[in-house]
Amino acid sequence: MSSADPRPRRRADAERSITRIVAAARDCLSRDPDATVDDIAKAAGVGRMTVYGHFRTRPELVEAALVEALRAGERMLGGVDLTGDARQAMSRLLASSWALVAESAALLTAAQRVLPEGRLRELHTGAADRVEQLIRRGQAVRAFRSDLPVTWLVNAVQYILHGAAEEIRRGRLDPADASRVVTATVQSMLTSSSGA
Repeated sequence: MSSADPRPRRRADAERSITRIVAAARDCLSRDPDATVDDIAKAAGVGRMTVYGHFRTRPELVEAALVEALRAGERMLGGVDLTGDARQAMSRLLASSWALVAESAALLTAAQRVLPEGRLRELHTGAADRVEQLIRRGQAVRAFRSDLPVTWLVNAVQYILHGAAEEIRRGRLDPADASRVVTATVQSMLTSSSGA
């Protein structure tokens, strides 16, 4: 292949275009779950047909935006100190998790509208695994209840996080108080029958 061959440049241009489109989708959908492909194309500085050249449907684009948000979230949560006391570690994890949920609540709403529930669960596997490992560690030292299935407790934590975002959206929970409410609710749920 000669150095004059335009294909590598086109590929690099396409990658930059995709990155710009996904970033715009993440931003637009995080503000408005009903953002259209036209809205996203405008925010990305590209034409609608360019968006459809990379993403055949709006659901594909929504999924790409959610995947990018989850990757960024995993990088952030990967830095949370989960050592030491399991209850304190859970509080730290919840504070960081809440910040991510609050930031991406509208994006998650958009994804829930267009993606199958099974796909959403699959995409959230990393976050769920982190919570599960911490709950199991807490159960091993009797810091967390052991009378309920771990998978139920993990799902309940996720429901509480997403429920708080919905309560804020409906104006029934003060955003400034949400982290405290989420942490208190989860800690109470995890410790109410400790050692059972």
